[in-house]
Amino acid sequence: MAKNAPEGLITALDIGSSKVSALIAQKGDGGELVVLGTGQRESRGVQRGYIADMAATEVAVREAVEQAERIAGTNIEDVWVSFSAGGLDSNILRLEVDLGGHRVEQSDIDDLLRAGREAINPGGRMVLHAQPTRYTLDGLAGVKQPRGLHAERLGVDIHVVSTEGAPVRNLDLCVRSAHLEVKSIIAAPVATGLACLSEEERELGVALVEIGAGVTNVSVYKDGVLTGLSSIGSGSADITDDIASAFGTRRGQAERMKCFYGSANMTPRDNHDMIDVAPANPEDESEGARITRAALIAVIRQRLDRLMVEIGKELTRLNFADPVGRQIVLTGGGAELKGIADYAQQALGRSVRVGRPRGLTALPEAHAGPAFATLAGLATFAAADPVDLRALEPSRGQLVVRSNPKAMIQRMMAAFRANY
Repeated sequence: MAKNAPEGLITALDIGSSKVSALIAQKGDGGELVVLGTGQRESRGVQRGYIADMAATEVAVREAVEQAERIAGTNIEDVWVSFSAGGLDSNILRLEVDLGGHRVEQSDIDDLLRAGREAINPGGRMVLHAQPTRYTLDGLAGVKQPRGLHAERLGVDIHVVSTEGAPVRNLDLCVRSAHLEVKSIIAAPVATGLACLSEEERELGVALVEIGAGVTNVSVYKDGVLTGLSSIGSGSADITDDIASAFGTRRGQAERMKCFYGSANMTPRDNHDMIDVAPANPEDESEGARITRAALIAVIRQRLDRLMVEIGKELTRLNFADPVGRQIVLTGGGAELKGIADYAQQALGRSVRVGRPRGLTALPEAHAGPAFATLAGLATFAAADPVDLRALEPSRGQLVVRSNPKAMIQRMMAAFRANY
């Protein structure tokens, strides 16, 4: 019989186009995250990251969470949920106020953050994240903790991620219909970056390309901050569909062919290796076709070629054009395709590696691949519990400044001058 959830339990729920996966973890004595249970079900009601069938998705959510609960031996009530559909937008809001040279007190920081909260204008979109990333003192960037230092001006960079509201509300309703409370809905690229990228990689500059089943998310990090992201409406499920269509077989068989025999690279031997293809109609008693492995890889590469062109365009649009010293990390289920890192390195002309989840203890081997990076990142995000400006109460009236009478007006004006 399952026990009630102990204190400090974290449940992550990743609702994707191909699978719904859940993970229950708890902080250990040393602060590490220990995985207690995981669950997974096929996703039947999600298309390109959007909820298309509420009832089917609700069933998958319920079953994935129940499986994780059985393994963990505990019941859970609330979850941290990923949002991976297209339409995500990432911006940096910069805000600066006049301090008049006195020491930075906590109240100065609080006032600045409240002013930042009021300066956020998503233009009718829903804000998923509004997080202060780093501070500036008299223009000096990269200050993590300004309290106690003297400065004429105190500034902050606020990372804002927004999207269309309706898909998020559908996701929220679906999870709540499965009798689960939603702690927070997290943009998938934000969570995935925490799981796959080191702090140094994010500082130096790196692009994270998450190839999901229906959507490929491209995000760029610089100076430790997610500076831009975009989505491509294509993913690994399109490769599966191409195989099924090209060789007249079922999707399930096509997926198996891709996983067991597929590759992003071709060798001379592939012209001699033969693969049996089951007919599309299970009642068809005739023998299926036989194809060479080279023919299968040719179909896979046609789709990959188009996808890499789109990824390259998005990297350029996100100002990730300089190839010198700029690494790309591939993750998501599509990154499990054999040879894809070498293929992407040639196609994009950059150093490429496959990103797998890190930082979790007792993570089952079946959930340790790139397909589960977002799930692991959700748990990491929840454990860190970063400050979000939406949780702050709005400032009431004027902002208090001790040493400069002009600073109050300048602070209020800063909110109006702030831009993305």
